[in-house]
Amino acid sequence: MGTDKGNRPGKWSVPIADLTAQIAPLRDEIRAAIEQVMDTAGFSNGPTVQQFEKDFAAYCGAQECVAVNSGTNALHVAMRCLGVGPGDEVITVSMSFIATAWPVLYLGARAVFVDIDRGRYTMDPGQLEAAITPKTKAIVPVHLYGQCADMDPILEIAGARGIPVVEDVAHAPGAEYRGRRAGAMGTIGCFSFYPTKNLGACGEGGAITTDDPEIAERARRVRSHGQTQSYVHDCVGYNYRMDGLQGAILGIKLKHLDAWNQARGAHAALYDRLLSESGLTLPEPTADGIHVYHLYVIRDANRDALQATLKQRGIEASLHYPVPIHLQKPFQSMGYGRGDLPVSEEVARTCLSLPVCPELTEDQIRQVVDALHAARG
Repeated sequence: MGTDKGNRPGKWSVPIADLTAQIAPLRDEIRAAIEQVMDTAGFSNGPTVQQFEKDFAAYCGAQECVAVNSGTNALHVAMRCLGVGPGDEVITVSMSFIATAWPVLYLGARAVFVDIDRGRYTMDPGQLEAAITPKTKAIVPVHLYGQCADMDPILEIAGARGIPVVEDVAHAPGAEYRGRRAGAMGTIGCFSFYPTKNLGACGEGGAITTDDPEIAERARRVRSHGQTQSYVHDCVGYNYRMDGLQGAILGIKLKHLDAWNQARGAHAALYDRLLSESGLTLPEPTADGIHVYHLYVIRDANRDALQATLKQRGIEASLHYPVPIHLQKPFQSMGYGRGDLPVSEEVARTCLSLPVCPELTEDQIRQVVDALHAARG
C-alpha cells in the first residue's frame, strides 16, 4: 500500500527507505538469479515464480500461494474469487491506502467502512457486527503499519455468518497474532511487494495466500486471462501474472525478511526509549503478537510542523495516510462524510511516519529524535 519515494539515494540524510543500501549486499546473488531467468527464458510465471510461491506459502503457514503483479491486483483477484459483484457490500477500514478499497469499486460493489481502534489503528471488532447486512460478501481487515488486527473476534463474527475474511497484509509480512502469521488466518491473505515494503520486489509484485485449493486454482485462472489451458478461457480474467525476474528477486530477499523485521523492531525499541518523555503519542504494540514495523508512526497535534522541521534537517517523514478513504473523491458515492469515522479521521490528522528501515544506523535514529525534540522546544 502506498508509494513512498524513499528509494532516491542522496536526497535525504535519513530516508524512509534506503533501497540502495538494502540491495548492495545482495547484488551478486540477484545478478546471478536474473541471469538464470534469462538463460531459461522463464520470464512470466516461470520456475522462479513457482518456487517463490512454495517458499512464501511455507513462510506464512498457508497451504497455497498465488503470485500476481501487485498488491492491488491481489485484492482484486481475491474479491473476484469470492464472487464480489454489483449489489454486494464489502466491509473494511478507511484508514489505509486506497488500494484496499479499489477492487470493491472495480467490481461494482459498495464499500462499507468501520472505524479503527485507538491502540492498533486497525478494524475495531466492536463496530463490525453492526455493519453487517444480508449484502455483506466479505470483510477486509488491514494489518496497518506492521501490526495485526485483532483477528479472533473478527473471525468469530464473520464465521458465525459464513462471511469470508480477506486479510490486507501489505504492511505486515512476517507479523504474528497469537502464534499465527499474517495472511494465514482469514480465508485469503493479500500481500504487496512494492519496493519499499518489508519484503519488496525490484519493481511491482503481490500475492494471495489461502488454505482453500479451490480458491487458489480459481485465482490462478483469474490472474492469467481466465485460462484453463492455453487459449481456452472459462471466465473473465486479467493479465496479472508475476514476471520471472521479480519471482527470482523475491525468493532471494525472502531469506532475509526475518532479520530485516528484527532490525525494524530494534529501531522501534530505540525510538520508544529515546522518545518516552517527548509527549508524542508512540506506537502501542500489543502483547498478543509480533509487530514488524513497516512504519513507525507517531502522532501529534502539530504533526505538520514536526514534518517541516524534519525536512529542513534532511530527514524524510511521511504521512500514512492524511486523507482516509471514505473522504476521498472516488468514494463519495458511498455516502460517508467528515465526522463519520472519528478515530480514523483523528489519526489521519495527527500521524507521522518516522524512518525505521532495517538499514538505518543508531546515529541516524538519534538525528531524528534530536530534530523532534528541537521542533517541540
